[in-house]
Amino acid sequence: MPGENLSRDEARERAALLSVDGYDVSLDVRSATGDGDLDDQAPRTFRSVTTIRFRCAEPGATSFADLIAPSVTAVSLNGKDLDPSEVFDGSRITLEDLAADNELVVDAQCAYSRTGEGLHRFVDPEDGEVYLYTQYEPADSRRVFAGFEQPDLKAPFRFEVRAPEEWTVWSNGVGELADGVWRFAETKPISTYITCVVAGPYHYVTDSYSRTFADGTALEIPLSALCRKGLAPYFDADDVFLVTKQGLDFFHDHFDYPYPFGKYDQAFVPEYNLGAMENPGLVTFREEFIFRGKVTQASYEGRANVVLHEMAHMWFGDLVTMEWWDDLWLKESFADFMGAFALVGATRFQDGWITFANRRKAWAYRADQLPSTHPITADIRDLQDAKLNFDGITYAKGASVLKQLVAYVGQDAFLEGARRYFKRHAYGNTRLGDLLSVLEETSGRDMAAWARSWLQTAGVNSLTPQVLLDAEGRIDELAVVQEAPAVLDQPTPSAGHPELRPHRVAVGLYRRAAGGGLERYARAEVDVEGARTVVAELAGAAAPELVLVNDDDLTYCKIRFDATSLETLRDGLGDLTDPLARALCWSALWNMTRDALLPARDFVDLVLRFAGRESQIGVVQMLHAWAESALVHYAAPEWRVRGGARLSECAERELYRAEPGSEHQLAWARFYARTAEDAGAFETLRGLLDGTSAVEGLKVDQELRWVFLEPLVVHGFADEKALDAELARDDTASGKRHQVRCLAARPSVAVKAQAWAQVVESDALSNALVEATIAGFSQPSQRELTAPYAEKYFAAIERVWSERSIQIGMDVVRGLFPGLQDSEGTLAATDAWLSAHETAAPALRRLVLEARDDLARGLRGQACDAAAASTA
Repeated sequence: MPGENLSRDEARERAALLSVDGYDVSLDVRSATGDGDLDDQAPRTFRSVTTIRFRCAEPGATSFADLIAPSVTAVSLNGKDLDPSEVFDGSRITLEDLAADNELVVDAQCAYSRTGEGLHRFVDPEDGEVYLYTQYEPADSRRVFAGFEQPDLKAPFRFEVRAPEEWTVWSNGVGELADGVWRFAETKPISTYITCVVAGPYHYVTDSYSRTFADGTALEIPLSALCRKGLAPYFDADDVFLVTKQGLDFFHDHFDYPYPFGKYDQAFVPEYNLGAMENPGLVTFREEFIFRGKVTQASYEGRANVVLHEMAHMWFGDLVTMEWWDDLWLKESFADFMGAFALVGATRFQDGWITFANRRKAWAYRADQLPSTHPITADIRDLQDAKLNFDGITYAKGASVLKQLVAYVGQDAFLEGARRYFKRHAYGNTRLGDLLSVLEETSGRDMAAWARSWLQTAGVNSLTPQVLLDAEGRIDELAVVQEAPAVLDQPTPSAGHPELRPHRVAVGLYRRAAGGGLERYARAEVDVEGARTVVAELAGAAAPELVLVNDDDLTYCKIRFDATSLETLRDGLGDLTDPLARALCWSALWNMTRDALLPARDFVDLVLRFAGRESQIGVVQMLHAWAESALVHYAAPEWRVRGGARLSECAERELYRAEPGSEHQLAWARFYARTAEDAGAFETLRGLLDGTSAVEGLKVDQELRWVFLEPLVVHGFADEKALDAELARDDTASGKRHQVRCLAARPSVAVKAQAWAQVVESDALSNALVEATIAGFSQPSQRELTAPYAEKYFAAIERVWSERSIQIGMDVVRGLFPGLQDSEGTLAATDAWLSAHETAAPALRRLVLEARDDLARGLRGQACDAAAASTA
């Protein structure tokens, strides 16, 4: 829609012109309920009346307000009625001849969303109840009320909501129900994208948090946690509250700035596109964080990390907000770092940095090697750019760089800088320089030089040890070699990202101890500068069997190994006694596999030999995912059958070897189902489902039933009738998502055609069911079935991008890219599309370029794996 994609230049111009004093927003959502078919796709609307009080620095000037709505009933500016047909174009309201002080009133009919953007309406198939929630980031509040949709035009908000009488309504402020209207206390000045409304017959639990500070002042924060009624039996609100209170204590201890937004509600909502959103006073989460079946501690740790990530945003992002999306890292990088920092510092999850090193940084390493990589402080031209920049660089690389910053300036200086930053910029907006200035004050370091290297350049460095031994077998010299990445096999020439950065690293030396374990016997911290840095402190040490650069994971880099170290890991990776060191080595070996430096079959072999000995459950589950990816994308095609059989054999062995009832048993059971590919395995899964066989200690709950059923469906051992029967057992929203995914996963030409049509040719499915259908459509064992859709994909994506919401467009373009058609022909077809669509939307081109890079990387890996087989 013209004008919907707000540019940075437009936002800067409007911010220079306008200052906003306050919003009054009145919503009437009684239309959300009503008789009729629950699957009816007819658009539903609700009334939205917005009053905005704002000032204009240049009286007589023209500007605009943002609103995306099917229709506008009335607009008045400073008491003068304007003709909606003349001033509203579908996404903007033109405001001419502004006064110094202005009042804008907009009465509109806004549409409920089925894509998770704006005011999302969900009908629970289990009981027919309707649930509403809002999700706005980066710019979807304009789908619910008129406003100035950019982060630096902050203002206080007052909401009132008319809802069905049996509902409860929540918003950012404390609410009261009177005369059928929910009225909410005025907020502090906040950005439009973090306002929020949640409404419906939610199940909720309350608690409170108390804190008395050193000066004697007391703080009382009301807490609540809510979810759909259908999930209430599984809702462990006590654990959510425990982590919440631990987090509030931790941040109060370290930030010296009391929580600024009154209450703290946490809503777990259906069909959510994100993990969570930091709306002040009312955080929203995807309801999958409520576990319907048994999960491992890694899942509870992941949820706790997200709770703390969103809580950190109350200071980094909500209290102090970036001026424009270029500096998105000022909130997301800090929240990602602080989530892990608080997880380890305040909760039972003491191994949070292991998970960070193994999982979060893997996301960052992938993103930073794509052709779309960008500096942490990015160049965000418009809202489409902003939407795509919620990526592994902004989150995980940014957080990794902050961990490096803490090592660089010291934890005390870092936290003191944060404290000054909050006090200096409370309820305001900032840029990069505002944070760097306080860190320079507290650390005495030159932050500009650090920022140039780490925040304003792209790419990930690799660090490799070089070891020279003397005649007595001791270290004569140990050096760290730093390399910057080249950009390989891109459709357009690129010089890469040649930045060599300053790294504060620990270098660890390991050798076998008397008990047989590989243990660290020497460690030195050093500032790596330039292409080669000598670690003088380790000269004279006994010869190591393993040199681990970036021991303790202080910096952000790809770890490489010298020949001796690599052989040590091949023979004894599982003998490393330190779990963080093991996780770092696994991560390094996976990066080598993705970089075509280690054959995929060698990585799979390492998993086969050592994953069963891994104590850290989160690492085990990550290894399962990496092993599957190695087989599907990086192994030579002719080895896939053999490699898959070996993985399946390993999974079965470890399933029966694991302690009965343990989380390791559960993880291996899930992996066994995902790797099943012969009649014996399918018969075992069928027996576990119908009760004719069992594994001691393994409880096959409803979620695990779907895990076991899916591979039977994929390989033709279960049909639609079986899926209907399973849905009858689990006739819930969660069950429906599982069923839809499995329906699309059936090995049939007609099934694939139907799934394609449902996603690409129709907008009838909600965002959650689009996601489920796409997940079912693409199966590694069904490459021949989906091959005809490669050509259809390239013919359809530009139309899909233009016609659908950006969220659905992203899901389709990413999820249906023919990456499983891993051939030079597909690569050529991708390049042909890119060449023919140079003027396509930059965000769309970025998504295709990223998918192309994954494909090209996979082909390089397959060539490496095939070469290893030929020389074996």
